[in-house]
Amino acid sequence: MMRGLKVGAFIAALAPAVYLAYGVAAGALGANPIDAVTDETGTWTLRFLVLTLLVTPLRTWTGWNALVRFRRMLGLFAFFYGTLHFLTYLVLDQFFVIDAIVADIVKRPFITVGFAAFLLMVPLAVTSTAGWIRRLGGRRWNLLHKLVYLSAIGGVVHYWWLVKSDISRPARYAVIVAVLLLARVWFAHVRHRARTRSAAASSVIRT
Repeated sequence: MMRGLKVGAFIAALAPAVYLAYGVAAGALGANPIDAVTDETGTWTLRFLVLTLLVTPLRTWTGWNALVRFRRMLGLFAFFYGTLHFLTYLVLDQFFVIDAIVADIVKRPFITVGFAAFLLMVPLAVTSTAGWIRRLGGRRWNLLHKLVYLSAIGGVVHYWWLVKSDISRPARYAVIVAVLLLARVWFAHVRHRARTRSAAASSVIRT
């Protein structure tokens, strides 16, 4: 059953890329297909970052521990769509003109933040395998993968600064990311209190 769910999730996660490829080939993305691909790949990057962040709170709230098996795939799809987003800008928008790209990154804050958010995903994707978990050790691996929080925040800021006028959509993502991050703070607080109470109870028993 779990294998079937993972296959279904993989197909669903890949569907937006297939749709965009079809849209480009069929000329169905409007008058400016480059802008359409850039916007959609960026939005899907942020969506998959949100879904990746959602796994732990949802697992905690529902008790369905098997959800953790989807987290790596969701994170890799966030990186996949982030890579498509960056390559669309690099190849189709800027035509590999490195000087123009560097100037753009330096002079336009929303691109600077977006590029930084993408770079933060690179070590997460590289170290997503079981082999890297063994090499780094669970503690260091978990610490490294907290970069996803910064990447998600950077993605929201990138989107917010990009739209300039109608901020309703990036504002919704900002609220969702804030809630998911605050949930982690709350869970950490609850775990700390539970450990403190357990330690106090053990101390009373020993005395």
